Amino acid sequence: MVVIVLVVGMLAGTLSAVAVTNLMKPDASAALTSSTSGTTVSNVQLDETSAVTQAVKKVSPAVVTIQVSSGAGSGGSGSGFIFNANGWILTNRHVVEGANQIQVVLADSRTFTGTVYGIDTLTDLAIVKVNATGLPTAPLGTSSDLQQGQLAIAIGNPLGTFENTVTTGVISGLGRQITAGDVSQTSSEQLNNLIQTDAAINPGNSGGPLLNSAGEVIGVNTAVASSAQGIGFAIPIDAAKEILAEALAGKQLARPWIGVYYQPVTKQLAMDKGLGVDHGALIGAPANGSSSGIVSGSPAASAGLKDGDIITAVDGQTVDTSHDLSTRIVSHAPGDRVVLTVQRGSSSIQVTLTLGTLPAQGG
Repeated sequence: MVVIVLVVGMLAGTLSAVAVTNLMKPDASAALTSSTSGTTVSNVQLDETSAVTQAVKKVSPAVVTIQVSSGAGSGGSGSGFIFNANGWILTNRHVVEGANQIQVVLADSRTFTGTVYGIDTLTDLAIVKVNATGLPTAPLGTSSDLQQGQLAIAIGNPLGTFENTVTTGVISGLGRQITAGDVSQTSSEQLNNLIQTDAAINPGNSGGPLLNSAGEVIGVNTAVASSAQGIGFAIPIDAAKEILAEALAGKQLARPWIGVYYQPVTKQLAMDKGLGVDHGALIGAPANGSSSGIVSGSPAASAGLKDGDIITAVDGQTVDTSHDLSTRIVSHAPGDRVVLTVQRGSSSIQVTLTLGTLPAQGG
């Protein structure tokens, strides 16, 4: 399987369904980061070369090569990393989706048969399980406090040949939105809230970890711009923590869902449209041909949300360009009740909504 490539470009300001994320439940975070030091990158004071070598030494034993066969002689490879010593591996959905057979090769050359535990309905992520214990693990950091310019280290299996290749760069941007597809450009999907990095990412790196200077996973490498150099993308690790906790608890992977398409409100958009607020999520019909920004039969429809409504807060937490609607929602579970602050015309109202489960195809 090859790394997803950028086919349309950044979509800042493009309508998107409530989907990709950047938060996790506090209890999920505690369960998954207990083995890490909790040191934030801004407090790490290390020589860059030393930081890279120490980070690689810490994480590379947990980075795996994933070889897949899809029948009729087709197949490919990607990367992944072990997040729990009992054989739990995180990778990209596009690496394993549709595979008939999966082989997981560890850095020490041990090989295991893998099975897909679950596919994330929200992001390009999947969890693979192998029957083994006592495996090396990659410590999880946080993506909530990343800063442009800080060191970024990528480890993976580029081109399916060069196992445990290390590349370095910086965090080039945060909160990126792209439309991505496979190299044949026969399919595409929107990916949101991504980390942009200039650390070299190539086909085969998909699913491998992006690290900070402390050797903690801050992202999952997932995409590269095919028409440029030094532009790669990773899914923030905080977007994955909830499904990792669900897997370890033996639960089916599930994501919360409102069921609206929205456009992030910026100061410029507020001026152009004469909006009453300069932040929030403006509900409206997407570019895919739908006539409304409210998905039929969704929690949003049941709660009475309308096109033109602007959701400005979730449970009192402001929705803005730094914390978009999907980010505010993902810290909840399906079935949770949330209170939305909604600007409707010149009035601000409160709408109580019960979150649904994000369908497999989004929306």
